[in-house]
Amino acid sequence: MALLRPLLLDVVPTIQQTAALALGRLANYNDDLAEAVVKGDILPQLVYSLAEQNRFYKKAAAFVLRAVGKHSPQLAQAIVDCGALDTLVICLEDFDPGVKEAAAWALGYIARHNAELSQAVVDAGAVPLLVLCIQEPEIALKRIAVSALSDIAKHSPELAQTVVDAGVIAHLAQMILNPDAKLKRQVLSALSQIAKHSVDLAEMVVEAEIFPVVLTCLKDKDEYVKKNASTLIREIAKHTPELSQLIVNAGGVAAVIDCIGSCKGNIRLPGIMLLGYVAAHSENLAMAVIISKGVPQLSLCLSEEPEDHIKAAAAWALGHIGRHTPEHARAVAVTNTLPVLLSLYMSTESSEDLQVKSKKAIKNILQKCTYLPALEPFLYDAPPNILKHVVGQFSKVLPHDSKARRLFVTSGGLKKVQEIKAEPGSLLQEYINSINNCYPEEIVRYYSPGYSETLLQRVDSYQPLTN
Repeated sequence: MALLRPLLLDVVPTIQQTAALALGRLANYNDDLAEAVVKGDILPQLVYSLAEQNRFYKKAAAFVLRAVGKHSPQLAQAIVDCGALDTLVICLEDFDPGVKEAAAWALGYIARHNAELSQAVVDAGAVPLLVLCIQEPEIALKRIAVSALSDIAKHSPELAQTVVDAGVIAHLAQMILNPDAKLKRQVLSALSQIAKHSVDLAEMVVEAEIFPVVLTCLKDKDEYVKKNASTLIREIAKHTPELSQLIVNAGGVAAVIDCIGSCKGNIRLPGIMLLGYVAAHSENLAMAVIISKGVPQLSLCLSEEPEDHIKAAAAWALGHIGRHTPEHARAVAVTNTLPVLLSLYMSTESSEDLQVKSKKAIKNILQKCTYLPALEPFLYDAPPNILKHVVGQFSKVLPHDSKARRLFVTSGGLKKVQEIKAEPGSLLQEYINSINNCYPEEIVRYYSPGYSETLLQRVDSYQPLTN
């Protein structure tokens, strides 16, 4: 480091550039080396040269600033403190696209850490110039400028509003169909980072007529384009039932369900969450997810995804779909999802989050489920805290359904209920009593544990009448 520093002031320009590149590569490697660049008092020298030197040196100097700033908020703050932002912003107006790109990249890496650093980048006047950069013909420059705007917008509604006020949404919306996959990724990500903050911002994104265009991205060859498109739709849908309805009407829910079917792993996650958000808003929206065949797809994710956090998202979404009415609950129950949720809740290998979400989903669905064939296995397998909900559902359905009452006896359900040990006066005991009240007393006695013993005792003590 000490040897490289004087070379930054060498009379030969190529030596200056090579020294700067070497410093950049060192700083890029890890935060200790980046720290050494700061401590070696090299930054002021670079900032000074950034304004003075030729385009090759400018690119190399901006690379060093980016390499230092990427590691931590503290290191990024050191770059701000030495006055680099104003100089980097001037570089955004440079004639050479490579210099613009290097400067945009450095600014994005500083802004991505937190709201304060982003605000500093905004205050230096970067946003309008970054918006100009995304209109330049060079794809690489577009990508980096969009990425930097995304990094500024992500921290707070106020910062996102600043980016929006510079007129960025219309330009981003036009780039959704750009053939360059990496650019599409960044564009979709930037729109997500704007839309996520508030209803107003989400509505502004929607008003740029991104539907149905954005749905074509769900079929893209690039996995991350798919993922970011799903994320964008999710960030819009989560705000209000009206925005969710708009997505349903545009065919967005069906398109996301197809997308979930066509990919694996983390790429699926935003789509799974979208279905949960849409279904949570209202029973009509949950029905839209059911009609678009969302439940079997979520059920598949629940059983075939190896990662717990993806299973947990699928469980959460299924819980929101099934919690509205008996019809919704039945749509989930017929896919044989409940036993899978139960085994995930009971498994010691499941993460805590997965156990909590599975349990909540089971309760949400059970409390509305009147589809008895799906409930019956739970009488045998469920732990006490879930069993009470199952027995509760039987106690609601059996009094009004004579066919179900008969089936409950022949399938062994009634016998199983008699074996349940409930605290006297508990809710569970009340449920059991109301089930038993649906049947003649001798039937209940017949299926109670120990009844055969009682019968045998009566045989033993029976004295036949002799002539």
